[in-house]
Amino acid sequence: MKVLVTDPIADDGLTILRAQHPVDVNTGLSEDELAGIIGGYDALIVRSGTKVTARVIGAAERLQVIGRAGVGVDNIDVDAATERGILVINAPDGNTVAAAEHTIALLLALARHIPEGDASLRNRRWDRKRLMGVEIAGKTLGVVGLGRIGREVARRGRGLGMRVLAHDPYTSSAVAERLGAESCDRLEDVLTQADFITVHVPLTAATHHLIGETELAMVKPGARLINAARGGLVDEEALLQALDEGQLAGAALDVFVNEPPFDSPLLDNPKVVVTPHLGASTREAQVAVAVDVAQQVLDILAGKPAAHPVNAPLIPPETQAQLLPFCELARKLGRIAIQLVDTRLSRVRITYAGQLAAMNTDSLRALLIQGLLQDASDRRITLVNASLVARSHGLQLVEERTDDAAEFANLITLSFTDDGRDRVLSGIVVRDRPHIVRIDKYWLDFIPQGYQLLIYHHDRPGMIGDVGQLTGRADINIAAMTVGRLERRGEALMVLTLDERAPLEVQARIEALDDIFAVRLLDS
Repeated sequence: MKVLVTDPIADDGLTILRAQHPVDVNTGLSEDELAGIIGGYDALIVRSGTKVTARVIGAAERLQVIGRAGVGVDNIDVDAATERGILVINAPDGNTVAAAEHTIALLLALARHIPEGDASLRNRRWDRKRLMGVEIAGKTLGVVGLGRIGREVARRGRGLGMRVLAHDPYTSSAVAERLGAESCDRLEDVLTQADFITVHVPLTAATHHLIGETELAMVKPGARLINAARGGLVDEEALLQALDEGQLAGAALDVFVNEPPFDSPLLDNPKVVVTPHLGASTREAQVAVAVDVAQQVLDILAGKPAAHPVNAPLIPPETQAQLLPFCELARKLGRIAIQLVDTRLSRVRITYAGQLAAMNTDSLRALLIQGLLQDASDRRITLVNASLVARSHGLQLVEERTDDAAEFANLITLSFTDDGRDRVLSGIVVRDRPHIVRIDKYWLDFIPQGYQLLIYHHDRPGMIGDVGQLTGRADINIAAMTVGRLERRGEALMVLTLDERAPLEVQARIEALDDIFAVRLLDS
């Protein structure tokens, strides 16, 4: 079997590969060139320089695995690889220590004005008074995101004598406690208390501008911000404003929205320490990711499982017809459940009822986990790694099976606790489309698509009309409406499916109506 390496990797990885298979190193290939030769290889190893497009994958007749010597796989068409049955792997652990150490280095450089002190002295200035710094021992470090890197940063912060606050709504408080950190349910609790704030979450639609104008207005005056994770997590315009107004004493950035950021005014701000995306740039990290991905490639070519798969194998053909309609339902149930709660989930019970009880539901469980945790994870959650990701977030899933699905042929039910309150969410499939049929004590029926506005109210004449008037004035179209109630003129839940997102001010006006006691918007 032959291995192609199209980006430079450490020689240690090449040595491991060459001990068992022929290896060709051919860097700087265009898409045409790569597509022209990929058909002769069983494994491909890349870094960020090679674009593994659908066209390249379509020409890969023998390819079993694409290995990314690093974490991000944005340069690989993972969906195209999955359709072709090609496994995509990465090496997420190799740069963990490097990224954590760089975060601490930025923190120290920021606290003691090290870059500016170096520059001033080289210019023959002795600016000791102007460059007065602060000690970090006894200060409070706020860690936003407790993934692999966030946890290592928290450990190092504790080792430096800092009080550590941690916020991660998708990770249990027990994880923070094991690190010697204090778990905060709300991001606001970190922002208002921390002297140094560091962000370690993946960049998704949910985390874009996680630290924006509103959040920066909350920070403890004189705090300092570090971002060595992803550009876009911090609103750069809002950051500049917070620095200019003195709300922040300083910032240290290793990542930017546009890289290289040569036109960014952040480079000219004396309160900002910058480095050119060096988080993973250590010799040790480059060796580690090369060795990691090389060993995984050897395992896969030998028929063994990979340690860090990015995509899932296809559902076996013999179960496709039965399970495929429930795959979207499972993902939707997870996505809705995580939006229903106000506190982090630590345990979810999944009950498969009816014919599903006799099936292999591993793929459904993985898709449920994907819906619950994908926005919080820096890994693509698949059938192979879903349980591992759930465990890493401190999320326990318990599966139960029963033949009794009430009046339904099949029913999937999630049961969980939210701030001491028992919650229930159930769904079915009708004509190959997912339907939500129960939220807590209310039985109803809606298709989870677009936006759902949940309106908890007392059932009375005119309620639907009152709500419709407000959405109409806001030019928000109602695509569907359903109501579940316990009894006539009693407590009820109205669910509106909207074509457009209802702004917060519209939600507030609806909630202010008589006999309405809660409103919640879901993005399904």
